[in-house]
Amino acid sequence: MMPASQPPPVFEYALRLYVTGTTTRSAKAIANLRQVCESRLEGRYELEVIDIYQEPGAAADHQILAAPTLVKMSPLPMRRIIGDLSDHSRLLAGLGLEALPEIGGEH
Repeated sequence: MMPASQPPPVFEYALRLYVTGTTTRSAKAIANLRQVCESRLEGRYELEVIDIYQEPGAAADHQILAAPTLVKMSPLPMRRIIGDLSDHSRLLAGLGLEALPEIGGEH
């Protein structure tokens, strides 16, 4: 008897990060976002990194005027955060996470 197939994972947070190639600001934004997501949303988020140099149409379609730009697609409301995401309190507020404890952190 074969095991039942697993349903695809359902992520609470769908995030898109628009970057400009392999610049220092892009790398910093990716690292800052991954750090916050792993500490606050471990296993509950999906992150898509879009290089607007490689996919210029994606930036135009979503009206991205500056990079790096993070777009929180879900949960609603959709939010945009522009910059390298080094201001963690601003990032947390934009993601609606300011009141959530860190996973594995002290209480």
